[in-house]
Amino acid sequence: MNKKISVDFHCHTVYSPDSLNDIEHLIKASKARGIERLVITDHNTIRGALLAQQAAPEYVIVGEEIETSDGGEILAAFVKEEVPGRLSYKEAMNRLKEQGTFISLSHPFDYQRKGWQPEVLQDLADVVDAIEIFNSRAMHPRINQQAELFAERFNLAGTAGSDAHTLREAGRARLILPEFSNANELRNIVKEGIVTGVLSSPWIRFSSRWAVWYKHIVRKKLGVF
Repeated sequence: MNKKISVDFHCHTVYSPDSLNDIEHLIKASKARGIERLVITDHNTIRGALLAQQAAPEYVIVGEEIETSDGGEILAAFVKEEVPGRLSYKEAMNRLKEQGTFISLSHPFDYQRKGWQPEVLQDLADVVDAIEIFNSRAMHPRINQQAELFAERFNLAGTAGSDAHTLREAGRARLILPEFSNANELRNIVKEGIVTGVLSSPWIRFSSRWAVWYKHIVRKKLGVF
């Protein structure tokens, strides 16, 4: 029987514009909360994920959260080449498919945070490997419930992630599933995953605004970031 592991599929480091998570401390906080594999998914970049993987090669999976010009965001794992933001979702998907990445969709029904339009989402159901059915930053449980119902309707697998932009959020959501070592293995077993998680306080979003302000105002003046 394969060992089961806890995986957080969605978290951010200081390389996202709205997070101040230091890589070393994010890894430490996630491990302390029982996460056994961590997918780092910074916005439109894999720089932080690559550095984190160097620090913990058996622990970190290189991922990326890609903002498309169509409004929604793609959540990818096992990314080899960075995909820039603001491409059409079709172009972004093509670039990810060429790399063989595992493709999910971020908080698909959270329209306060770049959710996907229903007609686009239905088109993507035949293309993606999964959708995110539990995101700890959802403002209301029904946002995750809608995603779970959509996954059931289209026979899609579901992923779960803390969407941690602060260290206190790390590990608040996870998917428990058999061990895997690459995107193909993940595709083969992801439907066996069991979601566990708790929602973060809505107030936690102010930390993201603070991070944006800090980087663009304070650090810009100091020439640090």
